[in-house]
Amino acid sequence: MVSFEVPADLSFNRGPIADPGAFARDVGAASWLFLCGEEFAAMDGGMSYTQVQAAVPESENIIADPPRVLDIDMARRHMAALDRLPRPTLVTCRSGPRSSALVYLYAGLRAGASADEVLARADADAAPFAGSDDLRALVAQGLEELAPDA
Repeated sequence: MVSFEVPADLSFNRGPIADPGAFARDVGAASWLFLCGEEFAAMDGGMSYTQVQAAVPESENIIADPPRVLDIDMARRHMAALDRLPRPTLVTCRSGPRSSALVYLYAGLRAGASADEVLARADADAAPFAGSDDLRALVAQGLEELAPDA
């Protein structure tokens, strides 16, 4: 069993969010890092940043939604936002893979965990990003390049 754990004060979505206010209330969220752009708000079942702002006292919108590429430079911006935002914090994308990858990356960096530990925990937790080779590679790269001693 892997000793690395994702802190309870960071949450991500595991699918579309039907009611942003209820989603935030369920975890007592103080803040929200929203990864979606306005294109998502226009989609059937989508959600807007305005809805996020209405659901929590503090939020940031750093768009990492397709067709935008979630790369290491964008991940660096997300890590800085997570450092600023008060806890408990929600991190969400359309359905969970990108948000979960960022939560595991952030938690792994703060814990000083290895890529093997973080990815093993993601597999054990059935994290939404665990099935994506691209997002697994991003998490591994981020743990290497964004670590405090890197």
